[in-house]
Formats: sequence, structure tokens, C-alpha cells
Amino acid sequence: MIDAQTKKYRAFLKDTIRMEIDFSQTDQVLGVKPPPIEKPHDPDQKHIDLPRDESPGEGKSLAAAIRSRRSCRNFTNESLTLKELSFLLWATQGVRRVLGPGTAFRTVPSAGCRHALETYLAINAVDGLDPGIYRYLPLEHQLLFEFSEQNLPDKLSAAVLNQVFVGEAPVVFVWTAVPYRMEWRYGLAAHKVIALDAGHVCQNLYLAAGAIGVGTCAIAAYDQNRMDTLLRVDGEEAFTVYLAPVGKI
Repeated sequence: MIDAQTKKYRAFLKDTIRMEIDFSQTDQVLGVKPPPIEKPHDPDQKHIDLPRDESPGEGKSLAAAIRSRRSCRNFTNESLTLKELSFLLWATQGVRRVLGPGTAFRTVPSAGCRHALETYLAINAVDGLDPGIYRYLPLEHQLLFEFSEQNLPDKLSAAVLNQVFVGEAPVVFVWTAVPYRMEWRYGLAAHKVIALDAGHVCQNLYLAAGAIGVGTCAIAAYDQNRMDTLLRVDGEEAFTVYLAPVGKI
């Protein structure tokens, strides 16, 4: 038998809430300015330009990347190059064209073109970069150095419920949701599609990683408070929703 609590949580997967919402009262319709495309940042923080070459080089074909797609939990000690990291970031959140305030086409689909995700990187071993926490700036195609963190591998592993291989990876992609970006248009119907958008992003990471011969593994089990605290996000207006370690295999 399916109990009432299970039925309640199953309802998140449905779209019945759309029939209950008065979309004439969303902030978009009421004329509220859209939230920014990317989280604001201090111009005095360290910015790192990323290579602009969008080609994976002598990588696999798309068909081969799809055919060989798998989750990898064992990585070599080899660092990623900045070019490899740049390609993976472009493939997962790169901006193709800015349409106007608060709206841009990217390399992944998003409900209503809202793109409510930010990409944080916990970097342990990328050529030319100091270890620490970074954030991807898709408009500028740059990395923003946020801060260094002592014992980062151990803290990462603890934050993902002691999945040690995550903390040992050269880089961990961590996607946070900024829910108001989606709520601005869809109100209470926003939250399911944010989760769907995260799936689009991570699948692109799998395929892009496969194209350049590196591995990744989607991680949805983590300690919410520990992960948000590690990234120094507030847990309310921005919070972790998904992550994936990346490394050579």
C-alpha cells in the first residue's frame, strides 16, 4: 500500500499545481524587473579568463560519447587543463546569446529561458589554478575566485555523506539554485522545472566529459547544510541542488 506521505511527495513529479496558480499575479506579469542572469559579483575579486575555443579537439563523436556514457568513481591523479575545464563549463552553462535584461540563450534548455542555476567549482587539481572554491561567470566566460578552504577534499567528502571519491576528484561541479529566477515567471510552478533543468545540465556534462576522455558521476545525495555552508551560500535564496566530480580516467 502507498501511504499518504508517499503520495504527497509523488505530487512533486506532477504538473497539477499549474491548474491552481493565478499566473496573472506573477512578478513578471506585475511588471517587476527580472532578476539578473548571473549572480552579482565584486569586480575587485580575482577573475580568470577561460579559453574561448569551443571545440573538444580530437575528442569522440557525439554518438560515441552517448554510447560510452557511464558514471565514473575512480579518477587518476592527473590534473585537468584549463582548456578542458573551459569546454565543460561552456557545454553545461555557456551563453550563446543575450536577449535582454534577465534573459539569455545557453547551451542547455531551461523552462522559460530562466536558467536558475549557478555553477560553483571545488577545485583541487586544475593546471594554473590554486585550489579553492570558484564560480563560473557565463556572461564573461570567466572563473571568479571565491575563496580558499583548508582541508577542502575532506570537507567535500563529509558534505556528500562520506563519498570519498568526490573529495579526491580534481574538480567538483556544484550547481546551486537561485529559485527566484524561475519563481519570477512561474510562481509555485517553478520548483519542479528547476530540478528538470539541473538534469539537462548534468547530462551535458556527461556527454562533454565523454567527448574529451574524462569521467564524471552525478551526485544527488549530500548533506544540505554542510554543502551550502562549504559554498557560503545562504541556503534560502541560493542552495545546492546537484553536483558532479570530474577527473581523468
